[in-house]
Amino acid sequence: MPQQQGENRGKGTNVWSFGLQLGFFAGLIWGGIKGLMYFFRLTVVVPGYLAEPFFKNQFLKTQGGYYVGWLFFILFSILAALLYTLLFRRLKGPYPGILYGIVWWIVIFIVLGPMLRLTQPISELPKGTLISELCLYLLWGLFIGYTAAMEYTDERHREPQKAQ
Repeated sequence: MPQQQGENRGKGTNVWSFGLQLGFFAGLIWGGIKGLMYFFRLTVVVPGYLAEPFFKNQFLKTQGGYYVGWLFFILFSILAALLYTLLFRRLKGPYPGILYGIVWWIVIFIVLGPMLRLTQPISELPKGTLISELCLYLLWGLFIGYTAAMEYTDERHREPQKAQ
């Protein structure tokens, strides 16, 4: 009987509410880590870089700007998680999520970021910042992708069973 429940698990999960919750927690967790990365000077990109078109850079460097930036990262994560769960939720394993995070890093730091003045051009950012931000997005994408895979595929069956 437990096997049967495991097979049916995930088939009734609402894509919209799951994507919303997943995105919220992805943004909450990884947005907080982004703030810590900035605090420990692992990156020069302010935590509120996604809010750059709506707020002045000087404000984004303040405590209030940090929280506004965190909120924007949560909103961005919700949109990204909804997109992932709508399009890619049936992909198995960690690699689709990792690739998803890398694609978003490319979009933000190479394509749209410099165009919208969210980030400096990639040639002007320190190598340490690029590596730190790439790792953040890679792990953020892994979190979104693998969580969706665990919910919508049989990934749980690959996990080792608990000793009884």
